[in-house]
Parts: sequence; C-alpha cells; structure tokens
Amino acid sequence: MSLAGKTLFISGASRGIGLAIGLRAARDGANVVVVAKTVEPHPKLPGTIYTAAAEIEAAGGKALAVQCDVRDEAQIAQAVGAAVERFGGIDVVVNNASAIRLGGTAQVDAKAFDLMTAIGPRATYLVTRAALPYLEKSPNAHILTLSPPIALKSKWIAGAPAYTFKKYGMTLLTLGFAAEFRARGIAANALWPKTTIATAAVQNLLGGDAMIRSSRTPAVVADAAYEILCREARSCTGNTFIDEDVLRTAGVTDLSGYAVEPGTPLTDDIFVD
Repeated sequence: MSLAGKTLFISGASRGIGLAIGLRAARDGANVVVVAKTVEPHPKLPGTIYTAAAEIEAAGGKALAVQCDVRDEAQIAQAVGAAVERFGGIDVVVNNASAIRLGGTAQVDAKAFDLMTAIGPRATYLVTRAALPYLEKSPNAHILTLSPPIALKSKWIAGAPAYTFKKYGMTLLTLGFAAEFRARGIAANALWPKTTIATAAVQNLLGGDAMIRSSRTPAVVADAAYEILCREARSCTGNTFIDEDVLRTAGVTDLSGYAVEPGTPLTDDIFVD
C-alpha cells in the first residue's frame, strides 16, 4: 500500500513530528490537513500552519492549513468540515498535538494540568470522534496517536505523575478505539520514539542543545508512522509501537542516518526505561 490520494488529518502539524509525518505522506502524493494554532511566526518555535503546508506541497502532496485550537470542540468540527470539503473525506487521523509540563505534584499546578489533559486525552477523543463518520467510509482507515506503551512500573509515574496521566490517557483511549472500531475496520494504534527527538520541546524543556545532539530527527518517527499507516487496518490495530521496532520489522537495520550527530550516544525518551 501507499498513501497516494489518502487524506491525513494531523493535529500539531506545524512543526516537529507532526510535520515530519505530513512530509513523509506527501512523498506518496497524499493530502495533508495541517491542524495547529500557529499562524504567525513565534520567537521560540519554528513554523506556522502556512509554512508547513508549503513544505508539504513542495514534497509532492496537497495541503490544507487550518488554524485550530484542539481544546475547542467547535473549532475541531470546523477543521474536520474544512478537510472534508477540500478533499472529500478523511482516511487517517494523527493525534499528535501535545503540551508538556514535567515535575512532581507540587510543581505542576492546576493550570498546567488542565492544559496537558485538554490538549492530550481530551483532544485525542474529540478529534477522533469528529472524524469518525468519515473514517468509517474509508477503505483503510487509521487512527495513530503519539503516546507511549503503558508501563505501570515506569520511573515516570513517580517523576511526572501529571504528564504520565496525560500521555497514558491518550494511549488508553487509543486502545479503547481499537477495541470499539475493530469490527468496522478502523485501526487505532499508538506510536512512541525509543530516543529523544530533535524538536522544539526537547530543546526548550528537556535539555537544550546537548539533548538535541543526543537525539534522532523527527524523520525516524515519521518513517515508522508511514509503515503503520500503510498496513492493512483490520490486521494492524490495538498496538503500542516503538518507532525503531517498527522500522526493524520493516527491514531497516541501520538507523544511524536518523541521528542528529552520528556517533553521539543517544538518550532514551521519556517512558522508555
């Protein structure tokens, strides 16, 4: 299979992993709906929905830039409506939008907790729900959520309970979608990177330039996502994938090309103990 002619609805697609997934799909000639809040350049964050759409079209796809705050159900409905009006349907939903606030219970206040859960599990639920009528019409529909396998003995449960709750909530919902939609032929899977990924969040919140040098590029997650989304939906659902495992299963034996700085020891990502 390929993603040629398929329509991907990607939240948080103006930069980082979301944009990388869109660019990989564009190489097949896919339609990519770039869903994010950023319409004006940000001093600390690269890209807007418009620059992302331009990159996707330059890579060979068709793009629709839609400003959307995924905390707002009405805006989600409008974004889904715009996607369907432009491309006729939706074949893939990628739940990528995220917010991160690390720290223990004393460090993460109610505002940060509400932001994370609204952009995380709540948005995952609302975006999937809004797109569901169109996924049901697709011959090979996929829901892909950027969230980790659930490991109840992970050190992150104690180290960052609020963020863990947010990310595990996204995974639990995705596993629920897989069970609920299995008979309808709609796949739902989660995907998480083995190593840290060179994104603005990693640079600004997790360790600066040193952490970036010990990371992989977003392309590693995008290539893994591509492998999942090209699989037959009825036989590939209910999984919590790690990116490098997906790529090795697909026959990729050398992952060194994904390193930001080849030869630098890689840092395991959050939730990969």
